[in-house]
Amino acid sequence: MGKVKYMIARIAKMDYGNMFKTIDKVASINHKNKVGIFFDVVSCGLKYGAGYIDYYQFQMYKMNKDERKTIITRGINNSIMKKYNDPSAINKFEDKALFNKLFNKYLNRDWIYLNDASVEEFAKFLEGKEFVIVKPLDLSCGKGVEKLRVVNKNPEELYKQLKASSQTLVEEVAKQNKVINDIYPNSVNTLRVVTLNSIVVTAYLRIGNHGNVVDNFNHGGMVTAIDVDTGMINYPAIDKETNVYEVHPMTGKKIVGVQIPMWDDVKKLCVEACDVVPEVGYIAWDVCLGENKPCLIEGNDFPGHDLYQLPVHRTGNCGLLPRFEKAMKEGKI
Repeated sequence: MGKVKYMIARIAKMDYGNMFKTIDKVASINHKNKVGIFFDVVSCGLKYGAGYIDYYQFQMYKMNKDERKTIITRGINNSIMKKYNDPSAINKFEDKALFNKLFNKYLNRDWIYLNDASVEEFAKFLEGKEFVIVKPLDLSCGKGVEKLRVVNKNPEELYKQLKASSQTLVEEVAKQNKVINDIYPNSVNTLRVVTLNSIVVTAYLRIGNHGNVVDNFNHGGMVTAIDVDTGMINYPAIDKETNVYEVHPMTGKKIVGVQIPMWDDVKKLCVEACDVVPEVGYIAWDVCLGENKPCLIEGNDFPGHDLYQLPVHRTGNCGLLPRFEKAMKEGKI
């Protein structure tokens, strides 16, 4: 019944203009009849909970029915979230200041919340710092996040400016490990580590590009998959426009073949952090790999599935659902 309700809601809210544009794109790729593609999209929605974006992004039009069954679609991702994440506890992840307080042990960097701090405390926080990261509390996907140079800035004026723009969470810039920094030094290139039932089920490295100071996939960045067992990058990176990168276009540094340093420490941090809010069991952790240890950036209570099982990161044309199902059977819950 829940699946039927979900599909009815999706049909009611669907952007049909973009859906038919997507069908046109698929037709131009595989040279098949648009009517047939339309019914295949509908079929994938009914059978697998896939939206038309899933159908296009994961290239489900190139998959047989057994392969399609392995894809974590939007519908499946939502069902996992609803099963494992208690709505009454998700504010502990969505309120960034509260998150920092609860997970302070794992942040491994200095931070201050301006709504709880005086100008004098803010001025002391800035001492010795050349740059800081400022964040709004209620935006996602890197929106409102800025890297500010604070040398010779008037603390009182900056304090007022940041409060007026609601960028009230101010953090020390995490110094990233040389291996990651060499790939692209303009942004903090974060690891996205997804845990389900206190098990690491998938992981990615997000990398900035085009001179941007954020690494977000939806804002000009790129992403590549990390082998959960070894911490090795075995696949090229890809951006939102489906450009594929074996090496970074701005630095010339190799992406494929990079070994993520301290990978076991990263996984240990994320698994331990799961116990802080046990009511939320499906989490996407953002981690900066520091010089000597990993630093937790934030946790996401509604992990976006857009980074999962992209075709360039798949082996055997199969998705991640079997790994997720195994975690649901074997985890702590």
